[in-house]
Amino acid sequence: MASQQGTADYIIEQIQEAGRVAARKMFGEYAIYCDGKTVAFVCDDQLYVKPTAAGRVFLGEPQDGFPYPGAKPHFLIAGERWDDAEWLSKLVALTAGELPPPKPKSSRKSKSA
Repeated sequence: MASQQGTADYIIEQIQEAGRVAARKMFGEYAIYCDGKTVAFVCDDQLYVKPTAAGRVFLGEPQDGFPYPGAKPHFLIAGERWDDAEWLSKLVALTAGELPPPKPKSSRKSKSA
C-alpha cells in the first residue's frame, strides 16, 4: 500500500524546526531528509526513523519496525506522536546529527583502453 502525499506533507510540516527538511517520493513511499541526510521513511502511512544512539536515548524504549521488505530495523514512531512538532523535530535533529554526511554522487566515467 502506497503512502498518501498528505502524510509526508504533514510530517515535513511538523519537523520544520529540525533543519532543512524535505520529502522525496520513492516507489509510492517517501524518504524524509534533514540537512541533506536521509533520516526517515514514510511507508504505508507510517513513520520510520533511522536508528541512532541519540534517538534511542531520546525515545527510551523505541518500537522497532521495518519500513520495507529487506530493510534494517528502524524506530517506528506512533501516529499520535506526530502532533507534537517540538518533540518530533528534536528526534529528527538528533538523528540527523548522528548520521554521516551523504556520500558524494560519483560520476560514471568510461574507461578508455
